[in-house]
Amino acid sequence: MTETTTLVGATLEQRYHLETELGRGAVGVVYRARDAELERNVAVKVLPGAALDGEARARMIHEARAAAALNHRHIVSVHDVGEASGAPFIVMELVEGPNLRGAGALSLREISTTPTPTASSTATSSRRTCCSRAPRTA
Repeated sequence: MTETTTLVGATLEQRYHLETELGRGAVGVVYRARDAELERNVAVKVLPGAALDGEARARMIHEARAAAALNHRHIVSVHDVGEASGAPFIVMELVEGPNLRGAGALSLREISTTPTPTASSTATSSRRTCCSRAPRTA
């Protein structure tokens, strides 16, 4: 998958229909998708298959399993993992809300309310020996 490649319109494992691209990062691309089997909206993170060797794939599966074992309102739930055309993907809970990219600096009031959910989710993940990379704040 290159920077300009998009999978919008594709269906992974005859189940997850990728509807729109939500964002791109260093690790992969996240799509809003429809889970046809459970009839719900989800987020699907697709990683570039060519960039992952066997060890990286095993690490991704391990991290997805560890995250799936967590249950906290400030940690996104992992529903499934798979591979389509050599590209591994992770299916997660879709969290509705505004795109925070380019939102600018937080006010002092916003900063003072953020540590509690972040600390709470980090404590939960630490107890389960998993690192929380991107805790939810909503």
